[in-house]
Order: sequence, then C-alpha cells, then structure tokens
Amino acid sequence: MPFSFDVHEPAVYREPAPIDHDDPFQSMMERFDVAAEILELNPGFYEYLCRPSRIHITSVPVEMDSGRVKVFEGYRVIHNNVLGPSKGGIRYAPDVTLNEVKALAGWMTWKCALVDVPFGGAKGGIVCDPSEMSPKELERLTRRYTADLFDVFGPDKDIPAPDMNTNEQIMAWVLDTYSMHARRTENAVVTGKPVGLGGSRGRREATGRGVMTVTMAAMERLGLAPSDCTVAVQGFGNVGSTAAELLAAQGCTVVAVSDVTGGYYNEAGLDIKEMQTYVEQNGGTLDGYENAQPITNEELLTLDADVLVPAAKEDQIDREIAEETGARIIVEGANGPTLPEADEVLQDKGVLVIPDILANAGGVTVSYFEWVQDRQGFFWTEERVNRRLDRMMRDAFDKAYKTADEHDVSLRIGAYVMGIRKVAEALRMRGIYA
Repeated sequence: MPFSFDVHEPAVYREPAPIDHDDPFQSMMERFDVAAEILELNPGFYEYLCRPSRIHITSVPVEMDSGRVKVFEGYRVIHNNVLGPSKGGIRYAPDVTLNEVKALAGWMTWKCALVDVPFGGAKGGIVCDPSEMSPKELERLTRRYTADLFDVFGPDKDIPAPDMNTNEQIMAWVLDTYSMHARRTENAVVTGKPVGLGGSRGRREATGRGVMTVTMAAMERLGLAPSDCTVAVQGFGNVGSTAAELLAAQGCTVVAVSDVTGGYYNEAGLDIKEMQTYVEQNGGTLDGYENAQPITNEELLTLDADVLVPAAKEDQIDREIAEETGARIIVEGANGPTLPEADEVLQDKGVLVIPDILANAGGVTVSYFEWVQDRQGFFWTEERVNRRLDRMMRDAFDKAYKTADEHDVSLRIGAYVMGIRKVAEALRMRGIYA
C-alpha cells in the first residue's frame, strides 16, 4: 500500500542534481528516488529517510613511530536507526570521503531491511593509507578513533565491523578500547572480531558465501547449470577470493580474477586455492602469478563470461563497460560498483544484475548472528551459521525477484522498494516524535 498520510503535498521529492560520476551518494539517491515514486512515499518520510540521522567528524591525532604527531580525519555516519541499532563497517583508505561514507551508510540501511535484520545503517572511515603505517601506528589510530566515538558506539546504539583495509585485529582493538572506557568487557559492541573474543564462526567468509548463494539462485531462475557457466571476479580480497572459491566448488569455471596488480585470465579455468596460497605467500597480492594470462581491468569486466562479480570498489561499470560486457548475470560483491547510467543499458540487454544491497548482504547477516551470540553468550557451529545464512539470502533474493516482477522493474529497484518499504512501515508505526 502507498505510504501516505492525509497530505496535499505533490509527490515531488527533489530537484535532479547534475550528474557526478564520482559521487556514490548521488548514485544511491538516484535509485532511492525511483523506488520512492513506486511506493508513493510520503514527501515528509522521503526527506527523513534520504538524509543521515547523524554525521560525526573527528580529528584523530596519532603519534607516529618517528615521534611526530599526525592528524587524520575520521567519519562515522548514522544513516538510520528506525529498525534497531545502527550497523556498518569502518574503512581505512586515502581516498575516503564523507559523501562516500554517507552513501555506504544509506546502502547499509536498505541492506539490513532487505535481509530482515533488525539493524539500521551506518558506516565509518578514516582518511589514511594503512599500507604506509606500521602495526603500532594503526593500533594508536584505531584506539584514538574509538575513544573519540565512545559515546556513539555501543551494542544497543551503533555497532562497527570490518570493511576495506580493516580486519579482525582492528576490531579487537576497537573492542578493547571501548571496553576499557566502559569499565566492562562488551563483546557485542563490534562484529567481525576474532572467534576467541566472541567472533562468529563463518563471519570472515560470509559476504563471499552470500555472493555465491544468490548467484546460484539467479542461475536457477535463468535455467543455467553451474557446470556450464564461466565466472569473472574483479577483486581478490576477502569477498572476491571467497566468492571465487565457493563458485568453483559449485561447479562453475572461474576464468578470470583481478587485484590491485591487474587481471589474470585462463580460459580453461583458474586454480583458485592455488591463487589464494600464492597471495598469502606473496605479500598479499597476485603480482607475478604465472599460471594465467595477464589482462586489464577493462578486459576482465567485458569478458564473455556468464557471471561477472565486481568485488572491488565503487563506480566500476559505466555505460561503455555495460555496453561491452558479455555477462548474463552481474553479482555486485562490492558496494556501488555500477553507475546509474549503466543500469538502463544492462536492463535493455537482459542482464540480470543482483544489486549490492542484496548480493553482499551476507556480511551483515552473519554480523547479526555474531551480535546475537554475544548477547546470549551461546555460540553456534559454522554449519549452523552457514545454513541460516543461506536460507536468509535465498529468501531475500526470492522476495526481491517477486517484487521486481510485480512492479516490472529491475531487480535492483525491486530490492530498493523492499528495503525502503520495510523502513517506511516501521517509521509509520513508530510515528514522528515531537
């Protein structure tokens, strides 16, 4: 049903902004606007749901190993907490921007709603280059950032997690710093931490596993057999390498992967486990890997592979790439890899795009499992975690597919309609506090 009260305002939400291909927040809002019109979203609700609830900007002074003090800029954006405490990762990168963090926080809101996890959306980031920092410098950076945001974080308020260039160790430092200030050990304040500190089995592989699960669901919809399908994966970090490994285990032939050093192609199929071992022994990259033909990033994105998994960064698939890609299914392991201008091209070509807010929701789903386990003090087996993850991802895919079919829109817009509808329903029931 439309989400309208007795208002006489026209359903016009905002003036179209000039297209900025470097603004992921605008990319998110372009999709949000389409879904809002389908839902006939109350204009007041629109204004509320498209804006972050809170934005925190903090200067993070760190004493470097050299003895000099360097000040980094940190962000934490709480997009929405209507469904529950806000949830989202923290990324460390030299090109982090506030607009990027705002977009990522918004995507988290719709992602949590879509997979029926009782969290709102948030995201954090620090402008830094972790590759140029020592472990001790990263620890001091993490602890000061956490201390600065102590009043923001909390197991019932805002729960961080790993993201780009952050990992279990950094989450352990967040946990310890928060707990020292709280004067009690608070395991549930962060997810993605080591199992020995209350982390969940299966969490590290969860996002890649979710990518595999929805890919299998899409193949079934299109009548494709995994053994007949080729796969190209952009990005060979935690998400990309896990997705490649699990898709290969399902019978797919992974013909190409890439990382920061370039792309690697083998028409007969790559040995993903061998490549993972090579990365572990080669300083974290595929540089110099010889059992594959080197290709460019653009060549990987435009291969005639049945499935393309962009699992690197935002804004990778533009109109030109969309026109040239040979993929039948695109599964967005990364956040925001496809520009809005490419959506129409892919739709016209009949490419089934599984959007980021659905495809990579496995991470937040198992983060929710971790939070539940911490609160209960009772921990699950990895088999139980994976079984529940697979069920929730399949259920979300089927519902989003049905919603897209009902409204005759792309799967991306169907997913946005689902997520926004759930948050809007909760907002309508709660009302506006005045």
